[in-house]
Amino acid sequence: MKSKNIPADIKKKSIKESQNEIKNIIERLESNEINLEDSMDQYTRMLQLNYHIQDQFKLKANELK
Repeated sequence: MKSKNIPADIKKKSIKESQNEIKNIIERLESNEINLEDSMDQYTRMLQLNYHIQDQFKLKANELK
């Protein structure tokens, strides 16, 4: 998944905010209170958040060089 596919609302999040949202998504998925379609949507969002975090770490690493 390329950075350009990450929604704008995710791109605005800090690493910590993204991590917290991932934690919340995992809790919802584990609770079994979510239907299959919503589970798939939440999983996709979790992947987008993860890619955003990776991009942020790469940016920070490049700043240190």
